[in-house]
Parts: sequence; C-alpha cells; structure tokens
Amino acid sequence: MKVPAEFDSIRPYEPEELPQAFGRLLADGQFRQVLAYVLPGVPLEEIRAKMLSCKTNLEFQKKFCYGFVQSLIDKLTTGCDMDAAAIDTAGRYTFVSNHRDIVLDSGFLDKLLIDCGFATTCEIAIGDNLLSLPWVKDLVRVNKSFIVRRGLPPRETLSASRLMSDYMHYVIDTKRDNIWIAQREGRAKDSDDITQPAILKMMAMGGGTGSIADRLRRMHIVPLAISYEYDPCDYLKAREFQLRRDNPAWRKTAADDVESMKTGITGYKGHVSYCCAPCIDDWLGSLSCDMPKAELFYTIARHIDREIHRSYRLYPSNYIALDMLNGTAAHAVRYTAAEKTAFTDYLNSRLNLISLPHKDDDYLMERLLTMYANPAVNYLKAIS
Repeated sequence: MKVPAEFDSIRPYEPEELPQAFGRLLADGQFRQVLAYVLPGVPLEEIRAKMLSCKTNLEFQKKFCYGFVQSLIDKLTTGCDMDAAAIDTAGRYTFVSNHRDIVLDSGFLDKLLIDCGFATTCEIAIGDNLLSLPWVKDLVRVNKSFIVRRGLPPRETLSASRLMSDYMHYVIDTKRDNIWIAQREGRAKDSDDITQPAILKMMAMGGGTGSIADRLRRMHIVPLAISYEYDPCDYLKAREFQLRRDNPAWRKTAADDVESMKTGITGYKGHVSYCCAPCIDDWLGSLSCDMPKAELFYTIARHIDREIHRSYRLYPSNYIALDMLNGTAAHAVRYTAAEKTAFTDYLNSRLNLISLPHKDDDYLMERLLTMYANPAVNYLKAIS
C-alpha cells in the first residue's frame, strides 16, 4: 500500500524504507550502545541479519520489541496485564489514554495488544521534541510512530494539526491499523489525568464530511486507563515541580527528556495494568446536534475522562497517599500498616534521590503524595 506523499514528513517508514533505516541505525554509535544493553552478548552481525529479515514494521516489533518489553516486565514489574473485554479485538481503534511513561505507555500497549489477540499493534503519536537525535527519529519511525509537530507558530500549528488529523483518519480507514495518542500534550506530572479538548478538535479536522460527532465516530475512540503501581520518574517530576515553582522561566532540556526516558524504562514499576473502556461510538451518536462546538468538545473530553478514571486499577499506595495528604485514615481498610510503612519508606527514598540547591522537602513530599493520590481522587469521583 502506497501512502499518499502528503504524509511523508510525519508517517512511519514504509516496508521498502526499512533496510536503509536499519543501516543508519546500525552505523550509529549510540544506537549500538543501546543494543549492547538490550541484547547483551549478541554479535552485531547477528542483529543485523535479524533486522534485515524484518520485511514490515510489525515484524520488527514482534522480533525485537516484544521480547525486550517482556524482559522489562519480567525484571521490573510484578506483572503487566490488559483488560480488553469491552472491545472487539477484530476492530481498529484510536486508543486515547492517560500518559505515565514517555516510552513504555505505548510499548506495553503494543505487546499487550498482541497478547490479547489483535492482528496488529498500533501507530504511535510522538512529539518531535523527543526526536532531537537522528537515530531516535529513525527508531521510532521503524516502530510505527508518526510525528506530532510542536512549538510552531499559530498558522503552521493549524496546518500541522489538519495534516495529522487526515493521517490518523487514513490509518483507521485505509491502513486498518490502530492508533495510540495521549489525552493531552505531555504527561500529567501530578497524575490528574484530564483530556485536552484540543486533541479532539484536531481529530475532528479530518474525516471528510458530516458533523463533529460523525467524524470522531470514524476514529473509533477507546478510552484507555493506564495504572502503574510505582512511577520510576516520580522523583524527577517532583524535582521539576520545585524548579518551575522557584523559577517560572525554567524549561526542560533535551537531556532532561533523555533522562526521563532512561529512568522510565529501567526503573521499578510494581504492577502495571491497562483497561479498555467501551468504544465511545454509540455514546457519540446520543449527543445533541445543536450543542455549541466548545460545549461539545468539552462534553466529549469529560466523558473520556470519566471512562478512564473509573477504569483505573488502584493500589494500596494510592489510598495511602490520599490519606497521608488529607491527614486521615478514611481509606485504611484498603491497606495494611505494613503497606503504609513500606510506602512511607519508599517515598523517603525517592526524596533522597532529589538534588536541588534549595531543596524543599515538605513541598517535594506533598508533590509525591499528590501524584499517587490523584488516581484515587478521580476514581472515587468517577464511580460515585
């Protein structure tokens, strides 16, 4: 299938482009260092032969990415599962999810879709701010990622959004693939997962004729809840909160993004759970055609939020954090004294990892507690 040339600047690599991409990757010193970590002791020529045997992006994911993700699950989690009972695995969907980890949210999803019986994985929306290194850009485009252009002037932003929307509709309608996109730009550092209406406005730009609801129905949106028992980047996020508080002009660098990616991949996560809410196609059909646009996008965003929030898997750490934050024992039936002691020790160990010139321990602890409490806050609100 030849993808229209208009999408060349953002789409994943096509099968005929893979051999050249593999060649560039294997010639890059940094990528070879990554290979040495991911595949210790495996000769480069053996990796080259295995790569070149991959004729499609999906084959690459199955032969390389699946095993690597499984090894992370084995070493750095107590389990990783997905509840997809609410959707038909023969369908194709746009998974709109909360965002915890830069790399692994979509990485785990691809692996879990295969385990759940999907015939394919998903195309991944990734911001170009994470693609400053040429080999990273090559790797993600091999790995079925399409590029979200950020930081553009308003006119260019509109054009880029329309192009991305057209491409996403093309993926669902013509390529018959799945899509993963976060519910907002960047991660919610405090785990208060709220869908940005702008994401929905972008999706509704494409899809041809019909109402906004009609065009969004063609995307087959599935709210997806991602729950990590422990966030390896929690202390980095807390540190970022203080840096922004103390200096509103502070901005993350490319090196900060690389550190977050590395920490997220290599850090301990406890249990990881994915849960698909029902596809919202039928619900979209129930909306009034007379609703003003702004109200419509807001209403759809809040529906996605509720579906994600009520699909969280909560852990003792979430309830402990909520009680510690509020100075109560309102949810003490959800955890034991030993679990509270262990989680308190964990939080203190995370504080010790933070290095700042004017370190504010009380503020940093409040930020850590909020990160773990917010999923419980939103879950309890969604089910009430």
